[in-house]
Amino acid sequence: MAYHKTIPIVFFVAFVTIIYFVISAEAATFTVKNNCPYVVWAATSAPEKPGGGKQLNQGETWIVSYDPGTVRARIWGRTNCKFDNSGRGGCQTGDCNGLLECNSYGRAPNTLAEFSLKQYADQDFIDISVIDGFNIPMEFSSASGQCSRVIRCTGDIIAQCPDQLKMDGACNGPCPMLKTEEHCCNSGPCGPTPLSMFFKQRCPDAYSYPKDDPTSLFTCITGTNYNVIFCP
Repeated sequence: MAYHKTIPIVFFVAFVTIIYFVISAEAATFTVKNNCPYVVWAATSAPEKPGGGKQLNQGETWIVSYDPGTVRARIWGRTNCKFDNSGRGGCQTGDCNGLLECNSYGRAPNTLAEFSLKQYADQDFIDISVIDGFNIPMEFSSASGQCSRVIRCTGDIIAQCPDQLKMDGACNGPCPMLKTEEHCCNSGPCGPTPLSMFFKQRCPDAYSYPKDDPTSLFTCITGTNYNVIFCP
């Protein structure tokens, strides 16, 4: 009797295992690498998944993965951080509530790699955004043969930052700094401004204001893996 009772359990475990591997096989891997000549504290967060963070010295990498269906996820870098043994502290740029392992988006200014996976027509939607400002040069690129997408934002933004957006070690975005409808596009039609054009001229591939989709939103087929490189 005991033997027969265990048969459904065995089949159930096998079924769960198969489903797990099918889902895991479709997960997208993101290899985050720091090529900067200084320490970067990498961070990631998405509404559906607890985030994370890791200190990356020059040349070090961090691998994270996200499942199909993930939306509005972000990867970014933080600078000039100090954390205690419990992972609490803070960063000059990109800070996420004083935590080493982020559970929320970072504070502006920060250069963002953004993505939503397995969306319309089995496509991943990816972009670099400087709407929240710029703190670290970045490349966001595919690492799989079925897609050859490379997005970069490496302009000399911090040194040339307009006076009203300047911050220590970064250049803030006009929306988080000025908080006006003209720059934040919370409702109604919206277009580029002289301040958003400052970013666009130096990073043509990046979102410079919220309605900048036609020149800044890119796709890869679902199943693609990606690289996020600081200081490419």
